[in-house]
Order: sequence, then C-alpha cells, then structure tokens
Amino acid sequence: MDTLHYILIAVAVLTGIVGILIGILLRKGIAEKKIGSAEAEAKKIVESAEKAAGAKKKEALIEAKDEIHKLRVECDKEIKERRSEISRQERRISQKEETLDKKSEALEKKEELVNKKNKELEEMQEKTAALHQKQIEQLEKIASLTKEEAKQTLIASIESEARHEAAMLIKEIEDQAKDEAEKKARKIIGLAIQRCAADHAAEVTVSVVALPNDEMKGRIIGREGRNIRTLETLTGIDLIIDDTPEAVVLSGFDPVRREVARLALENLIHDGRIHPTRIEETVEKAQKEVENIIKQEGERATFETGVNGLHPELVRLLGKLKYRTSYGQNVLMHSIEVSHLAGLMAAEMGADVNLAKRAGLLHDIGKALDHEVDGSHIEIGANVARKYKENNEVIHAIMAHHGDVEANTIIACLVQAADAISAARPGARRENIEMYIKRLEKLEEIATSFSGVERSFAIQAGREIRIMVKPDDVSDESMVLVARDIVKKIEDELEYPGQIKVNVIREVRTVDYAK
Repeated sequence: MDTLHYILIAVAVLTGIVGILIGILLRKGIAEKKIGSAEAEAKKIVESAEKAAGAKKKEALIEAKDEIHKLRVECDKEIKERRSEISRQERRISQKEETLDKKSEALEKKEELVNKKNKELEEMQEKTAALHQKQIEQLEKIASLTKEEAKQTLIASIESEARHEAAMLIKEIEDQAKDEAEKKARKIIGLAIQRCAADHAAEVTVSVVALPNDEMKGRIIGREGRNIRTLETLTGIDLIIDDTPEAVVLSGFDPVRREVARLALENLIHDGRIHPTRIEETVEKAQKEVENIIKQEGERATFETGVNGLHPELVRLLGKLKYRTSYGQNVLMHSIEVSHLAGLMAAEMGADVNLAKRAGLLHDIGKALDHEVDGSHIEIGANVARKYKENNEVIHAIMAHHGDVEANTIIACLVQAADAISAARPGARRENIEMYIKRLEKLEEIATSFSGVERSFAIQAGREIRIMVKPDDVSDESMVLVARDIVKKIEDELEYPGQIKVNVIREVRTVDYAK
C-alpha cells in the first residue's frame, strides 16, 4: 500500500513536470512566432520610412533649388539697380566738379579784382591821411592850438556840460524825493511826538546826602572811623566827608550800590543810632528796598508800554535802568519814551506795533549790566536778549540802534529813529562843554577841508552848519555836489545826535563907484 502510494505520487510529479515542459515549449513557439511577425512588421515600417524619406529628400532638394533660383534673380536685380544708382551718382559728381571748377575760376577772378581794389583803397587812404594831416596842420596854424590841446579843450567842455546836467538832474530828483519823503516823515514823526507825552528833562545822578547838622559827620565817621569803614565795606561806595556844610558826597560807579548807600545813610541819619551792627541791618534793609523798587519799576515800565510776556530777569534789568543815566537822561524813562515813539510810528506805517514797542523798550537793556560785564551795552544787550529767548527782530533792533550793524528790518529802523528823537529833544540830554566845543570845531573843520569853501559856521548848537563858498571856484550847479560830499564826510567822521543841516551859500557881489 505504501509502495503504490509512492508510485502514484511519482507518476503525478512526472505528469506535472511533463506538463510544465510542454507549456514552456508551447510558449516558446508562440513567442518565436510573435518575434517573427514583429520583425517582418519592423522591416515593412523601415522600408516605408525609407521610401517616405527619399520622397521628402527629393521634395527638399527641389524646394532648395527653387529658393536658390529666386535669390539669384533678386540679387541680380539689386546689383543692376545699384549699378544704375552708382552711374547716376557718378554723373552728378562729374557735373558738380564742372560747376566747382567754374566757381573756382570765378572766385579767382573776383579775388584778383578785390586785390586790385584793395591796392587802390590803400592808395586812397594814404592820400586821405596826407590831406587830413595837411588840414590838421592848417587848422592848428589858424587856431593856434595843437591837436592834443584841442582834444583836451573839447573833453573839458563836454565834462563841464555833463557835470552841469548831472548836477541839475541830481538836484531835481533830490528835491522831488525830499518833498515826498519829508512830508511823510514829518507827518509820521509829528503825530508820534504829539501823541507821546513822556517826560524828557535831563537828570543828574544823586550823589549828595543832606545832614541835619555838621555834628552828624562825626557820628557817621565813628570812633577811629569804624562806622564809615563799615558803611563803605558793605555798600562798596566811597563816602566823602569834607568841608561842605551839612552834606556827605557818595562816590561810586555802580548806580544801584550808590542808591543802596544813599537810602541806608538817610535811614541811619533819621534813626540816629549809628554803629556797625545797626549799619549792617540798615544796609541789608536798604538792599531789599532797592531790589523791591527795581522790580516795581520794571513792572511799571512794562505796564505803561503794554509790553507783555517778558522774562522776569529782563523785567528786573529794566527796573535797574531807573538808576542809570546817559548824558544826564534817565535810561528807563528814555527806554519807555522810545517804546512809545516806535509803537506810534509803527502804527502810522502799518508795521507790528507790539514788536516795535518791545524792541524800543529793550534797546538799551545792556546798560543795566555794563558796569558788571565787559563789552559795549549793544553787545551786552543782544546777548541778554538772546539768553532769555527774545524775538530775533528785537535782538537785531538792539544791535542796530546805534548803526553798529546795518538795519535790515522796519522795526530796527523805527527804533533807530525813536532813539534819535528821544535823545535829540531840547533839554533831554546834557553834554560836556569840552566835548560840545570839540564837536563844533570838528564840524567846521570838515566843511573847510573842501576846495572852494571860504568859511563855515556851526550854528543851532551844532544842528546846522552854514558854508560860504568862493563864487569863482564853485558854480551854482556844483553846489549840489559840494553839499553832498560834505554830508557824506560828516556822516563818516562825526558822531552826533539827531541830524545836521548843511547849508551851502554862494554869493556874488559887484561893486563899483560913481565919481
């Protein structure tokens, strides 16, 4: 049973193997048939492709030949056209060459004619020059003048005539401009002065303290001079006690310190108790009192002028101007007056009234510090205004109000004019007699330094100068030029308040005697 089983299994295996081999052989045959048919098909495709390629090649060759033929025809046509164009250009060039040859021949002929004419012209010029020279010689003989002398005479005549016409024109223009400008300026300044009622009397710095009796001098001096030394040390002011009856003179450069010393001394005299401790208390009290007065005066000035928004330190410096004088004129009163005048003139001209008042009030602010800081009051004032952030136009007006810099704004010009008006009022300022005499002498010296001036006289306290000219040296027309030159020199060399009128006088007198 077992053997049969194994035999059946072996037969089954062999049968499977035989089946597999038969399947393989069948598949191989089928594959070989497919390969053969594929190769035949491939050959057919290759043959058909070769036939198609041959046909395409023939068609391409035919098209290429046709294209080459067309290009050749077009090239031949273009070559023919270019040849015909070149031939036409050659004909034109030949024609132009013929024309140029003809023109060159004509130019040569013209050049010959021009040369001939030039020679004839040179000969004519030589003959004309000779005739001209003969005429000049004959004219010199007839006129008894050489050519140069005649030329100088003619030039002098033309120059004199031109100067005459220029002087007449200048006079006419100046008269017209002066008429219009003076009318407007007088109207504006007149209205401003009429509407400004500021006090303009000159002041004298207080430096004398009255005493009830001469015995008080000894009490002020104290035992071994201790009282007077204490007072001088605390105030920085010298006390001069001399033979002047019932008076003590205070001497010092700082006006505020001098005011402190004056108040302290008056309070001590009124109190009667004079000793070092009491002097210290009184001086301290006087300092506070003066500081309070300074603040009040500054506030009063701003209120009176209507200038608001000033820095408190600027208000304080304005108050200090109460104790500062210039040529005897109180600087605070002068500043208030300038502020009013500048504002009134600005209103008449349509300018900024508030800015003009502000600039006028602060224009001399530097004088409050010129005893403490080096430099001119203009430079100090500009620096102070710049420090406290003032308007640039106000700073410029401060710098320009004495002409140190050129006035570039209407506000600066108004402050200049207001400052001059305030200073030039009769009685507003006092002047040292020696300086006054020197100014008048310098004014007359400037006038007499010009040629043709015979005499000069400074009158009206130096506000006018009358100049007598020599009638033989200065004509009526040239008087305008002489006056202008003198005015220019006065402006350049002399310092003066207000303005100076230059009056040039030419007088011709004829004297004869009846016998």
